Amino acid sequence: MPNKFHTYIAILFFLFFVKIYSQNLELKVIGSDELETKVIDSIGYENFFKDYITLKIEIDSIAKRFLSIGHINSQLLKIKRQNDSLYEAKFSLKARYNSITIIHNGLIDKDILKVADIKSEGTSFTLPISKLENTLKFINTEIANRGKPFSTLQLKDIKKESDSSLSANLELSLPIERSIDKIIIKGYEKFPKTYIKHYMKIKIGQRFNLSRIKEKTSELNDLRFANQIKDPEVLFTKDSTILYMYIEKTKSNSFDGFLGFGTNEDTNKIEFDGYLNLSLTNNLNYGETLKLLYKSDENDQQTFDGNVTMPYMFGSPLGVEVNLNIFRKDSTFVTARQSAKLNYQINSNHLVSVGLSSVNSSDLLDTQVSSINDFNSSYYFTNYIYTKRQNYDFLFSVNFLFDITGGFGNRTFDDVHENQTKFTLNTYKIFNLNDRNSIYIRGSGQIIDSETFLENELPRFGGINSIRGFEENSLIANMYGVINTEYRYRLNRDIYVHSVIDAAYFENKISNQKGKLFGFGFGFGLLSKAGLFRFNYSSGKSENQQFKLSDSKVHLSLTATF
Repeated sequence: MPNKFHTYIAILFFLFFVKIYSQNLELKVIGSDELETKVIDSIGYENFFKDYITLKIEIDSIAKRFLSIGHINSQLLKIKRQNDSLYEAKFSLKARYNSITIIHNGLIDKDILKVADIKSEGTSFTLPISKLENTLKFINTEIANRGKPFSTLQLKDIKKESDSSLSANLELSLPIERSIDKIIIKGYEKFPKTYIKHYMKIKIGQRFNLSRIKEKTSELNDLRFANQIKDPEVLFTKDSTILYMYIEKTKSNSFDGFLGFGTNEDTNKIEFDGYLNLSLTNNLNYGETLKLLYKSDENDQQTFDGNVTMPYMFGSPLGVEVNLNIFRKDSTFVTARQSAKLNYQINSNHLVSVGLSSVNSSDLLDTQVSSINDFNSSYYFTNYIYTKRQNYDFLFSVNFLFDITGGFGNRTFDDVHENQTKFTLNTYKIFNLNDRNSIYIRGSGQIIDSETFLENELPRFGGINSIRGFEENSLIANMYGVINTEYRYRLNRDIYVHSVIDAAYFENKISNQKGKLFGFGFGFGLLSKAGLFRFNYSSGKSENQQFKLSDSKVHLSLTATF
């Protein structure tokens, strides 16, 4: 019986102890007089706390706020416990100062003061007290970013100039200027060093600037073959500065293909078309890219396209890209295009190029067709590409693309020389409305300006990568423009559905034909372990034509990354 009694007493004591110490503590802050108390109440502070430690932290924070608004001589007089849950803190605010004149005697560079938006009068400048702390922090950060990471600022000889203003001397402690002496890669040791020098523009011997380094290394996430694991770190020794970067190699090879089928209007039979697209990136750890495309469509057309890109050749800031494209139209003609260009990557978003291309086309027909002829042409061209990525999105990693190419040259056939100009545009933008809804808009087009035209030199469009609802490469024109739109709804992280609303305008001066085209439909995308599977069902029509479900096209594609 006594044991039970002792147990009950212990339980009651424990419950009483828990009740007492689980109560919220209340804080009341007063000044040395009624006027100071009103000032304190106007500033505002937290009143209730779970324990004394958090209450004391709030009192310290209040003291700092007094300093920031000009009560630099304020003092905490006492903290008094009024009862079990109420604490009273009493401050003496004393005089309030509104501004301070800082005498720097030329220790701070003029350009730093300009960046900090400070108007310096000779060797001094004046600041509101409320901006003093943040301004000095900003100045010290700028000094640190210019190669002196251990610099310190200190105000000395603070004097009263008037009832509302102060003055002080600024002392600046400057250590030896630091520069990067060594760069060490952790995680992906074979990461191409030329990307550090030319892509991120970080070099040995460069003035140390940590904020700039962090900004540049974050651009690694815009590369297809590498990601930054964590922020860079720096090891300072007595006579050297070593920069550590943490990088991982990512899967960047892709295999893309689609299968399309539809009903032939003449034979009423189902016809198939499709393509295979292989992209190999950074397999040799140079950042190189090899792309191979083979396409065969229902119009008995075959396309082969090979592209090799080598960035930062021989350690220079320039890259080289070569391309070979062969297009065969049944037994009508075959056209081979070759091009080479020099690339300069301005930064992770901007790329500019200049190059030379040549085209050779052969007529395969036994009978003479006036619109098809053997010809040769050569062009000089420039190219600009802007890319903005959204790496957090596995389905749509590129938010905005702008790719424009312009060139001029001449074409020769039957000993006739003609000057020509060409322009090509491909751009798209994703407007993210919220986490689930987005709108995709793409514009593409091409134009050839020439006195005469040959059928085997004209651009071809139509299909899943152009205006949907039409056969692949079934439309030819010397000028065309296509607008693709999709409203996308994301069911979850890996599945989305979308609408298809496309429109195009084209002109073909050979057949004296121009017109408007429309494509409507729907589709969905599914991201799985095998890759991104896409389904599109669309139907196309011309301006004065009715929709026919029998002319609808179904396109299936799978993009696998490995």
